[in-house]
Order: sequence, then C-alpha cells, then structure tokens
Amino acid sequence: MNNRAGKKDKTTGRSNSTRPHSNKPKPPMAKRAQGKKAKPKNGEEAAKVTMMDKKPQQAAKRQKVSDEIRLNKYIANSGACSRRDADIYIQSGNVKVNGVAVTEMGYMVKPGDVVNFDGSVITPEKKEYILLNKPKNFTTSMDEGQEHRHVLDLLRGATTSKIAAVGRMDKNTTGLLLFTNDTDMIRKFSLPNQKSPKIYQVSLDKNLKFEDLEKISKGMVLEGHKVFVEDISYIENEPKSEIGLKLRTANVKVVRAIFEHFSYDVLKIDRVSFAGLTKKNLPRGNWRFLTDQEVINLKNA
Repeated sequence: MNNRAGKKDKTTGRSNSTRPHSNKPKPPMAKRAQGKKAKPKNGEEAAKVTMMDKKPQQAAKRQKVSDEIRLNKYIANSGACSRRDADIYIQSGNVKVNGVAVTEMGYMVKPGDVVNFDGSVITPEKKEYILLNKPKNFTTSMDEGQEHRHVLDLLRGATTSKIAAVGRMDKNTTGLLLFTNDTDMIRKFSLPNQKSPKIYQVSLDKNLKFEDLEKISKGMVLEGHKVFVEDISYIENEPKSEIGLKLRTANVKVVRAIFEHFSYDVLKIDRVSFAGLTKKNLPRGNWRFLTDQEVINLKNA
C-alpha cells in the first residue's frame, strides 16, 4: 500500500491529506424568511397596495378653548331663558354674536364676544342657589296685597343676581323655599313628573281618620291629574291632626287640596324637606347659600 499522506501536489504545493477540523465555532446560519416567498405583483396590483397604504388625511379637529361656552348655555346663564328655549331663539335668527345673526346649533361664544338676544345685549351670571326657611305672612306672589311682604324682602343684600323662587308659597305656608337664577333648575322642579321627594308637616282642624289616611296613601285624582303619595303618617307624640306627608310635587296647593278633598281644613303647612335639603341649623326667617355638593345633588335629583 502506498502511503500518500503528507505528500504535496507539485503544482499547487497543497497537501493531499484531509484537512483537520478547526476548533473555531462556525458562525450561525442566517434564518430563512418564514412563509411563502412573495410573488412579484403586476402594475395594477401594486397600485392598489399603494393606495391602501396611504390613509386619507383627516382634518384637524378644532380644539375647544377653556373659556368658550356654547351659545345656548351662554343665554341660559344670563337668565334670559332656558337652554331649550334658547335653541328656539337661535334657530329663528333672533340671536346675534358681534352683530351677525347666528343660527348654528352648538356655536361657541369666545371671550370678548358681544351677544345680542332678542334685541338686548346679555351677559352670563354666576349661578346662585339660596335656601330660605320662610316664615308666615310672606308670599311669593305679587298680587296678594300690600299687607303681606314678598319673600325677596328676606333676601335683600344676599345677591345682586336676578333670582326667583322654585315653586310658589302662599302667606300661610312656611318652611324651605329655594331661590336661584338657574332657569334650568327652576324648570326642572316645575315639571309634574319630578321625582325628588318633598316632605310637609300639615296641621288639620281635626284628627285625620285612619281610613282617610289609607285612602290618601293610595293616591288620588285631583282636577284630572293623578297625585302620587309616597308616604303619609301621623307624627309621633303629636295629636292625630298633625300629619307628615311625602310627595314629589313642589306645588303646595296640591298638599292643601288633598286634605280638603276629604273635608278637612288645613290650618298650617310647613315644608321640612326639599329634595334632600333640610331645615337643620336654619332658623325660621334665615337663609344660606347651598354648598357645591348640595347643588350637584339637586342637579342629579
């Protein structure tokens, strides 16, 4: 056997023997692309892909400035009318901003704008909410004669805003009465389907019969309107002529009509609670401003 190991090729000078393995690690192989190899697209398909990749440019949304306010809210805040009524005035062209009629719903009023409402320049007011514990012989009406003073006399100096009572009270009715320049809130508590409770203490000329109490508790129809009574009871440790009545309505006339329907004379009505507000720490004839939380509660009532 010829041993050719170790011999070199004369032309190349290289050894014919098997090359020894290198101890150096081999570089890792590049990973093959996953999936099928993409086929080249024709011109039409390439154009479609290009169009899909390009997203349509959207118009930049106008940022709302913090001091801007919707036109209907501006009008309502001025005390001219409610927002709903303001929308009607805007649509009819009776509102001008800086001398130009505006009929656009959602128009934003900027600081410095001059708003003309139905021929008069208006400015928004800060919302005021005042709770009064009304005494006897003061009325919410202007037509009950000079011998009975108006309830606003009790609030003289409280505010310069044009406030009004939420609901009406005659001269003989006492208790909680809310005042505000928030026309939306006045409207809210004037609606017949208002859900927040009001509690009255009623003094009758005679004891209320138990059977009449049960009839009242089931509700009744007065002048064609259904009256819902949430609760009625005798007041503890008082004669049975002293009655506690819980209703949703802020109309005191309804309270009087309920008992007169059963032939009772109402001697006195005192509203002790109004939509969660009470007479606590509020003596007769005194008033106070509502807290921010109380205002929030009323708006959610």
